[in-house]
Parts: sequence; C-alpha cells; structure tokens
Amino acid sequence: MVATDLKSEIKKLMEKRSGLEAEMNVIIERLCQPGGPGLSGNLVDSEGFPRSDLDIPVVRADRHKLAELRNDHKDTTDKIGHKIELLHSARVTPKSSTAMDSGSNSQAVHDMSGGSISVMDVDVDVSRPFAMVDEISEESPAAEDGLQLGDQIVKFGNVEYGDNLLPKLASEAQMNQNRPVSMTVMRQGTSINLTVTPRTWRGRGLLGCNFRIL
Repeated sequence: MVATDLKSEIKKLMEKRSGLEAEMNVIIERLCQPGGPGLSGNLVDSEGFPRSDLDIPVVRADRHKLAELRNDHKDTTDKIGHKIELLHSARVTPKSSTAMDSGSNSQAVHDMSGGSISVMDVDVDVSRPFAMVDEISEESPAAEDGLQLGDQIVKFGNVEYGDNLLPKLASEAQMNQNRPVSMTVMRQGTSINLTVTPRTWRGRGLLGCNFRIL
C-alpha cells in the first residue's frame, strides 16, 4: 500500500511538473522570439528610454511569472526526488494469497534499475533534471544538434544531478570539443536522447546556449 501511494503521488507530481514546463516553454518562446527582449535583455534603449518596440509591462509580467514557475518547478522536482528515494527504500513483499490469485511471483518493488512497482506494472521515471536550456542561439551547435528552449537536462556526458554543476558542464564540453556527447533531456514530460558536439562556431561558447541550474 505504501509503494502504491508513493507511486500515485510521484505520477501526480510529474504531471504537475510537465504542466509547469509547458507554461515555461510558452513564456520562453515568447520572450526569445526574433526581436524579443530575451530572458534578461535590457528594456531600455541606448539613451536610457524604455524601448518603444516592446510592451514593457507585458515583458515584466512574463519574466515575473517565469521566475515563479521556475521556483515551483524546482520545488516540485525536489519533492519528486524525495518521494523516489522513499519509494526505493521501501521493500514490500506481496502476500502469498495475492501472488496466488494473480499468478505472479514478481516483487512488489523492483530495484533502482527496474523502475516498476507492484503487479500494476506502472513505470516511474527516476531521472532528475538539474538544468534547463533557457537561451539558445540560432545556427549554434546546440540548435543544430537538436536542443530546444525549455529542455530539462537530465544527463550531459558524465554529468548528472549533483553539486558544482556549472563547472562540471563547462569542463565536460571543453574535454569533448569536436567529439559527440550523449545527452538525456526531458521535453514536456518525455525523455529524449540526443547527441551534441561541442565545437567552435561564429558565436560564443562551444554550444551556443545557456543552461540554468534548477
């Protein structure tokens, strides 16, 4: 029962996180469209006056909403991680009568590599995103290799959720310049595997995108 309850809670949290990601993607795409202010661009011109080509109140509202969604997303991701840890620390053995009735001898909770719980056989994604692509340049290596705004980074080469992530990401890109690096991202709730190749191009950096740590 404990495992089933945790599984249900995790699925609900994942659905909530997917909804938050969808909302963030809409705002990011709106802010980063051609001619847009971006996520942190100046709202004033070179003379210090509000940019006439922007609806300043709308941009500020979008940025404020995005900040709130990011905080909610981080909180939700932390809750998912905590409940997944509880789930995999649980060891629930099916009652013999249940096993006889169902004709199944499988355990109620598999180990970390199994990813399934109980005879209901419903998978639980244990991946934990640690960063989000919040800016990406046109014709950059990241864009050409398939990364998109709003992608949640689960794995970049050997880098996964942990501490000191920005230095690790930079180091991984530097060490693999001109070599393909495998990535796993969450895109609107779906896990996607990509291969990107850090390389020099006409813009800044080896990827041409910005990762925001969650």
